[in-house]
Amino acid sequence: MSAPVPIKGRSRDEMAARAAKDIPDGTYVNLGIGMPELVAQHIPADREVILHTENGLLGMGPPPMGTAADPELINAGKKPVTALAGASYFHHGDSFSMIRGGHLDFCVLGALEVAANGDLANWSTGERNSIPAVGGAMDLVSGVKNVFVMTAHCTRDGTPKLVESCSFPITGRGAVSRIYTDLAVIDIGTEGFELVELAPGISFEDIAARTAAPICDNRPTRETGPAQAARPLGKAHG
Repeated sequence: MSAPVPIKGRSRDEMAARAAKDIPDGTYVNLGIGMPELVAQHIPADREVILHTENGLLGMGPPPMGTAADPELINAGKKPVTALAGASYFHHGDSFSMIRGGHLDFCVLGALEVAANGDLANWSTGERNSIPAVGGAMDLVSGVKNVFVMTAHCTRDGTPKLVESCSFPITGRGAVSRIYTDLAVIDIGTEGFELVELAPGISFEDIAARTAAPICDNRPTRETGPAQAARPLGKAHG
């Protein structure tokens, strides 16, 4: 069956702002490389969220403005960042001890695929030399208390990234708790994907058609009556 017609949902910055909204005050958070880095720019002004990087910084701030970048002050993705008042620097090994010791409350990671049971694949497509290495992702999904994923709902060719089971190498099993896509906010429930919130202009039918696994409409307030369950039109990638 052909892929559904592309639709426009939230922009990357809007996705980042929506994810940032769910990060509580006073928490310690690691942001993955790529799209999740944008979350640093959208932390609500009335919250203190302490951002952590694998390369040894606690108290990371948003990217510097203009030409104020310090080439030696970067995040794990080698992007220029700022250090907030009270920030601290430490050895790379100590940074991973914080992760592995369960001292971080949240992380926000990108994804190639997320399965209905919370499995995450985000480091390799299985193709030779496609991505250099897993980096710190496996440590994060096993050591951080809550794993958020921020990703496009489908690939550029329309293939669903939310699937029944991952076809790519697994980063962590049952690791993901919530997913932020351009089309929706989705939780991993006891029976699979649960719709929490739709992006403006997006319908439940749009989501069901672009998710390669059953998804339950579990929005707390809506006018559509009892919770619905729908099986997608397409099949899981691979």
